[in-house]
Amino acid sequence: MGEAILRGLAGLGAGLLHFHWSNALMIGVGALLIYLGVKRDVEPILLVPIGFGCILVNIPLSGMMDEGGFLRLLYEAGISTELFPLLIFLGIGAMTDFTPLLENPYTFLLGGAGQFGIFLTLLLALLLGFSYTEAVTIGIIGACDGPTTIYVASQYAPHLLGPVSVAAYSYMSLVPIIQPPIMRVLTTQRERVTIMKIGRRSVSKTTRILFPIVITLIGGIIAPRGLPLIGTIMLGNFLRECGVVERLSKAAQEEIANVVTLLLGLTIGATMSGPVFVRPETAIILGLGFVAICFDTACGVLFGKLLYGLSGGKINPLIGAAGISAFPMSARVVQREGQKYNPKNYLIMHAMGANAGGQVGSVIAASIMLSVLQGMGIV
Repeated sequence: MGEAILRGLAGLGAGLLHFHWSNALMIGVGALLIYLGVKRDVEPILLVPIGFGCILVNIPLSGMMDEGGFLRLLYEAGISTELFPLLIFLGIGAMTDFTPLLENPYTFLLGGAGQFGIFLTLLLALLLGFSYTEAVTIGIIGACDGPTTIYVASQYAPHLLGPVSVAAYSYMSLVPIIQPPIMRVLTTQRERVTIMKIGRRSVSKTTRILFPIVITLIGGIIAPRGLPLIGTIMLGNFLRECGVVERLSKAAQEEIANVVTLLLGLTIGATMSGPVFVRPETAIILGLGFVAICFDTACGVLFGKLLYGLSGGKINPLIGAAGISAFPMSARVVQREGQKYNPKNYLIMHAMGANAGGQVGSVIAASIMLSVLQGMGIV
């Protein structure tokens, strides 16, 4: 009896014997994510649970990610089945107002141009030796859309889920730092001070109701493999716009989105175990993710310059930077930069249209890539 008790007491400190230096490093990373969320207010809704999950999974012998463990159950229930990111998309659709996009349909083109960085990064990842599915997963970081990245990674490269998720959300929070220098380099002073008229157009309720249905049909036909992505975000938007299911719309925006975001953050953190996460491949992925965001911003601004020329100088190319999916953060960056060069400039509504277009564009881009992979017989 006494020997058994002594063996049990000795087991209390067994975690120290299995403590790897990479576990200590990742616990520090988890603490940093929590600090950024709590003290710096950087995406706290996600960074706090991700950081805590990272700490939990790096405590040796906790069994959190072992078969039947708490985090393993969450991972298998929500990530392996792709349920969590799709439910997040339901909430995003219910929160998103596509009216600015419908008022200025040309901004949808900017949302498309803002996704070119995804494909350029995909090619770069292939050149560096990543497989097709890994390259697609890395390239989608350029969408600057966490749920899209998580969905693609969980389905086709689950071993990269931790690095690509951290990259997507980190760079999304860094958009106000990453985008302005690129916007300044690629535009002239004359272009930056261009004032755009706000002339609001009337968007009927019928148009707002039909929009998610039409996008679902077109997107599903073009890229059927991505229909879960397109369908959930558009279902959420339809709940918002139809006007007869307010309780469901609010539930999607609040209760469902909040609970799933918490569980999603914990499970992302659970993939950040030190021995798995700390490796050269992670640094390469983070670097490629940064390149993807920069490419997206540059392509959006360059397409904005094209529209500036075609419109006879009536479209400010800065709004092209909002073509990524960081909604509405990127639109706010455009507004701030525009007023920096011309205090009379109010670009927010036009930028919101491009940003909403980027939200849809990122989902369609991911859907197209998944359908292409299926057509190639890779998945």
